Amino acid sequence: MGRKLKTSVMFAVGSLILLLPANAGSVRYAEWSEVSSARYGFKMAYPSSVFTTDGGKISEDGQVLVSRDGKAKLIIGAFANDDSMTLLEYRAQILEQNYAGADLDFAPVRATYFVVSGTVGDRHFYERVSFTCGGRLINSWALLYSVDTRETYDSVIDAMAGTYAPGRGLDACQ
Repeated sequence: MGRKLKTSVMFAVGSLILLLPANAGSVRYAEWSEVSSARYGFKMAYPSSVFTTDGGKISEDGQVLVSRDGKAKLIIGAFANDDSMTLLEYRAQILEQNYAGADLDFAPVRATYFVVSGTVGDRHFYERVSFTCGGRLINSWALLYSVDTRETYDSVIDAMAGTYAPGRGLDACQ
């Protein structure tokens, strides 16, 4: 293969890769929808073949989606940090109030976000929380699902995680 042809093939492959959605994980989903908020600036894509808005709650602060098999709930939203909690204080509160006694299997903490993932009883959870606007806004998404469906929904998490953008809301943090 000549150099010019190799370059053309590499360019074509590279172009195709760029056209793949950011959510292209190990499992590919054909149909995607997006949840976004102009007020808070967050957005996230989800496979609409897996989740439906039917039976879920929608507000300008976020959305709750339910899986078509009824075994999972996807919660995406944001709110003002009215109590001026630090990232670590909020993480402790989440663990105590929502996941008490959890067996954590993934729990990184970074400067502006954290993830908690683990199991409580027969439920598995994955939650990512981001502090934006200097900590004045809390953006998060969580997927809650039964342990017996973990392989399926872990793949969904892998596919969706790269689509999440906490954004800058409330008029770009004025």
